[in-house]
Amino acid sequence: MSGDSREAPSLAQPRHLVPFLLVSLIWGGTWIIIKDQLASVPPFWSICYRFMVALTGMFVLARFRGQPWRLAREGWVIALLMGLFQFFANFAFVYNAERFVTSGLVAVMFALLMVPNAVLGKIYLGQSISRGFVLGSTIAVAGIALLFLHEWRDSPAGLWEVLAGAALTGGGILTASIANIVQATKRAAHLPLLTLLAWSMAIGMLLNALVALIWFGPPQWDPRPGYALGILYLGLLGSVATFPLYYPLVRTVGAGKAAYSSVLVPVVAMILSTMFEGFEWTALAACGAAVAMIGMLIALRARDPGRITSPPKAP
Repeated sequence: MSGDSREAPSLAQPRHLVPFLLVSLIWGGTWIIIKDQLASVPPFWSICYRFMVALTGMFVLARFRGQPWRLAREGWVIALLMGLFQFFANFAFVYNAERFVTSGLVAVMFALLMVPNAVLGKIYLGQSISRGFVLGSTIAVAGIALLFLHEWRDSPAGLWEVLAGAALTGGGILTASIANIVQATKRAAHLPLLTLLAWSMAIGMLLNALVALIWFGPPQWDPRPGYALGILYLGLLGSVATFPLYYPLVRTVGAGKAAYSSVLVPVVAMILSTMFEGFEWTALAACGAAVAMIGMLIALRARDPGRITSPPKAP
């Protein structure tokens, strides 16, 4: 038989939709916590603490799920790339972007992750891009643009601060997308996911600690209970609970569709901000959120072509 005619899995299926929604809801709550932590501790130390908690939790989860702690020799290149791009560079870009612009602005911009994910997924994984996905993504980007305009109007940052924040966020988007594709390659797919994540987080933690020591000196800590609770939330829920759910979505429903969680995240973040920070919805914000959600629904309901264009490539 010349090709695989099976229909690609749909994100509308409950076994994919439930983890997609859980990831979106949990990550929607991370932006407020990250913003709070930036006021007291250098970002690289906060990231380091987050992944100290996360890698510990991931090793415990791996043992509970019967996965080994030892990573096979061929897995270390994958772990190094994921540690470098996802758990070091991506988080360094995002945390530092919030030093220049609001967390809402960074969250909204990060919704564009679906674009490089879809393109790189097609090039390196052979994942299809349907016309419906393109149409829905175009509509969603229009909604994101309205949300961005709303956040920009409310942001106290000047032009150069906005440009610096946008550049750092762009770096975070690109490095996250690279990590998404690396973990979905054929070589990575044969590795136990939890073991791979644990060692990738360990590498990312060590890289963050090294940069923190060089730039900011000895470890710094905020004695507030809220800071410690935030670290636990980001490490356990924001990392241990979500990455084992999100990465399989990249492998099954496609990198572009999985990244639509980043479209839902800023809307969740705005709802939480309304509840806890007194965020007031304007017509522009409401319209942007509605348009983005309509685009997301169109893209996620679109049927993919029945054939995968090429086999996944190993790095």
